[in-house]
Amino acid sequence: MTTGQTSGNGLALLEAEMARQGADAIASLTSNEAIAAELAASIARTGRLVLVGMGASHYANRMAETAWRRLKVDCRAETAGDVLLQGLPGQSHTLVLVSQSGESGEILQLLDLLPHSADLFGMTLAPQSTLGRTVPCLVGAGGQEVAFAATRSLTVTLALHAAVLAATGGEAGGFADVLAVSPQPALDEALEVLAPKNSVIIAGRGELRGLAEANGLMLMELARIPAFGFEFGQFRHGPLEALMPDLGVLLLRGPGPLGAGTATLAKAALSAGTMPVIFDCSGEAPVEGAVTIAFSCNEGLSAVAAMLPSLQKLIIAVSGRKVARVGEPVRSTKITGIDHEA
Repeated sequence: MTTGQTSGNGLALLEAEMARQGADAIASLTSNEAIAAELAASIARTGRLVLVGMGASHYANRMAETAWRRLKVDCRAETAGDVLLQGLPGQSHTLVLVSQSGESGEILQLLDLLPHSADLFGMTLAPQSTLGRTVPCLVGAGGQEVAFAATRSLTVTLALHAAVLAATGGEAGGFADVLAVSPQPALDEALEVLAPKNSVIIAGRGELRGLAEANGLMLMELARIPAFGFEFGQFRHGPLEALMPDLGVLLLRGPGPLGAGTATLAKAALSAGTMPVIFDCSGEAPVEGAVTIAFSCNEGLSAVAAMLPSLQKLIIAVSGRKVARVGEPVRSTKITGIDHEA
């Protein structure tokens, strides 16, 4: 796969993070069993779970939110900014603050405002951070992420969620098994379709909705083009009007209900003159006219684990056709501090 201009320290940092994300995620599953059991007991006691984060951490929470609801847990994923403005539900709940750095500005503000209790937990990759020192935390293996866009931190945070799901009776084995295999399908055709586009919509359902949102963020950060993540139905309710040859469409297709609507959206894109790319772990026949990147049949967080490494590589490759020094931000920092204007 030819990636274009991708030289520079930012790219090297991204590649180094991705090279070890699978191993770190698998290690994170097994090294947090005790604290995961404590968190699972809290969720069983309160019956409600609120996951709070910003940026990619919020989108990891959005993926986990669907998995928790499959287990009949009343789960909400909220941005820390919304919680600061609107507060939390009045009912008893378990609260998890998620920040890979443990120093996100909104998370620090919440730590100052929230009452600390037995039902307040954190997830971080930095155990010596403010978050890591202040509340009981699940800690991702491998230390804090240093590359600009979230790659390893997203995968490891998902593993921390999977560890708690396993402690509550969910299935984490499939997630770890898929990470260990790390499928690497050819991406050249998908790259040639998406690289010329001036903007991109990524869409999925269930856990794949959060994956679409996370990768839309990554593409905006690295390629500096408009990119949007949607749930399939939300894509149909209005944004179809944006379809045109210059708009890229990337659909994340899971099995059964997770894939329902993929063909409809793909045909709409084709009728508007843009060829869709489909990351597909449905096990069903490819959609005619689309570029399909096929994975083994998986659902839930296992489908996320199957697609995520290839999505990261594709987005970095597309970004390499757009900017000269991928992964070197011009307006942002890795850790977003407190907004003193708020």
